[in-house]
Amino acid sequence: MEQATELAAQPVVEVDGSSQNRLLIKNGKVVNADGIEDADVFIENGVITQLGRNLIIPGGTRTIDARGRYVMPGGIDTHTHMELELMGATAVDDFYQGTKAAIAGGTTMIMDFVLPRKGESLVEAFGNWRRKADPKVCCDYALHVGVTWWSDQVKQEMTELAKNHGVNSFKMFMAYKDLYMIRDPDLYKIFEHCKELGAIAQVHAENGDIIAENTKKLLEAGITGPEGHEMSRPEDVEAEATHRACVIANQVNCPLYVVRVMSKSAGDVVAAKKAEGNVVFGEPLAASVGTDGSHYWNKCWRHAAGHVTSPPLRPDTETPGHLLDLLASDGLQVTGSDNCTFNFDQKKLGRNDFSKIPNGVNGVEDRMSVIWEKGVQSGKMDPSRFVAVTSTNAAKIFNVYPQKGCVAVGSDADLVIWNPIKSRVISAQTHHQAVDFNIFEGMECHGVPEYVIVNGRVCVDEEELKAVHGFGKFVPTPAFPPYVYDQVDAREKEKRPQGVTRGPNDEDYSPEHMNGLAVKVEKTVQLATPGSPTNDGHSHGPTASGGRNMQDTTFSLAGEYPKVAAEVHDDDVGVIARDVTPALDDDRKTSVKVRNPPGGRSSGGFW
Repeated sequence: MEQATELAAQPVVEVDGSSQNRLLIKNGKVVNADGIEDADVFIENGVITQLGRNLIIPGGTRTIDARGRYVMPGGIDTHTHMELELMGATAVDDFYQGTKAAIAGGTTMIMDFVLPRKGESLVEAFGNWRRKADPKVCCDYALHVGVTWWSDQVKQEMTELAKNHGVNSFKMFMAYKDLYMIRDPDLYKIFEHCKELGAIAQVHAENGDIIAENTKKLLEAGITGPEGHEMSRPEDVEAEATHRACVIANQVNCPLYVVRVMSKSAGDVVAAKKAEGNVVFGEPLAASVGTDGSHYWNKCWRHAAGHVTSPPLRPDTETPGHLLDLLASDGLQVTGSDNCTFNFDQKKLGRNDFSKIPNGVNGVEDRMSVIWEKGVQSGKMDPSRFVAVTSTNAAKIFNVYPQKGCVAVGSDADLVIWNPIKSRVISAQTHHQAVDFNIFEGMECHGVPEYVIVNGRVCVDEEELKAVHGFGKFVPTPAFPPYVYDQVDAREKEKRPQGVTRGPNDEDYSPEHMNGLAVKVEKTVQLATPGSPTNDGHSHGPTASGGRNMQDTTFSLAGEYPKVAAEVHDDDVGVIARDVTPALDDDRKTSVKVRNPPGGRSSGGFW
């Protein structure tokens, strides 16, 4: 793993003129998912136009000296819920405050979720989200759309969104019974339609029926605190639903994206299915790799409730490290935040019933720092893999690469200049989010975004946040992303069903016909040589009473066994098997070994 070992002196900012449209970043280490290089980056009108050394730069260009720093693609947070209405409350981070905080942490694009109510038009809900977001966002954004019910109308509207509104991902919930939950038969149909549209099917994977029953039992037993939340949704409930989603998606060869991977076992399911050839991607959160579920048992109700999210954080303290190992090895591919924030007064809606605590935690601002600290600083991944799991893979999966997710000529100038040596301590007192709690409180993170460039504009300038209200724009995500559907096509060819070709006389191959195959047996018996078994295959004579000597064996180290040569004939196809096997006693059946099993000869040794 490459580390920035040079002293991170204060960067030098040179201003020649006052052009906001031209920017040169020099002397930095440019990090992409496929490697690191020493290069300068020239930006003009929001786009990277030159990359390399000894660039020819026009006058009126601002210059930032990035010596000792990494120049990386801005982060893409694949999972946010800004100003979402949920469980009787509205998330306090709206599209302005949430994207402002994202930029402060080095993220330059978010992907939010449109979640229609059951019976609500998907297209109308999408329009409502656009109207909320467009005037407020400080950085670019895209939208996933939730499918919370199923009908012919929903099917038509999915088509409309994919073809005309720049949506290539649809999310289904296997939990939240009676609110968002989709059952398996409809899930199959939705996956099938996603495949037809060239879209990505996303799932929130938990068994909603089991959760409902567990919740009822726990409340009846008097367990009402936040610890009941995790107890009602144990790890195997997440893993079971993850496996089930993978199986259903695989039946129709639909690409699957599992959001919010929170447990070791669910992560293992995704990694195993991917290894088997399924087209599946997994998204752990900053929360699931940065902290754990032991907080649910904290004596302070406010502290415990502040960590309530679904699926829950896991009390197994080895979970974060395990998920990071899977991220580093490509068992999991992407990181999101699931930023859905509620203040203490809102969390108190569930003071006497854990099932009524609004679900959600922070993360949009701290995701990049937490992944760097737990992944790169710990030695589990290098800076290139960090870029892959925080930006590039998301851009490829959702088909905005190479516009986003890389530092390359022609790409959007969404960049972060990262100081790997400097550190900061996370706190609700200093973060830029509207929420009054931070699940990473007190965590020291090495790696600080000193500069963040959004579409060519410096929005974090020497750690000073200068985000601009409404500066971002909606980014369409086109259907049939090559990174995903090339894998789907390859899988489809591999899995293509093949029937059995039969001739006009196929009815001749009846059981009676097969039983009547002529078997020609020719026996060639080699006479015994001195010291070898006798002709009858025994090395000892009979007993005094004339019976077989029980010490006899057909095993011998001294010589050859008697042989039987056998051929099986079919009048239509000739010899279908030939073998030479050891001779047997006359009162035992001759063994014929068939060398060509159904489906052809195996390359292995069994046949």
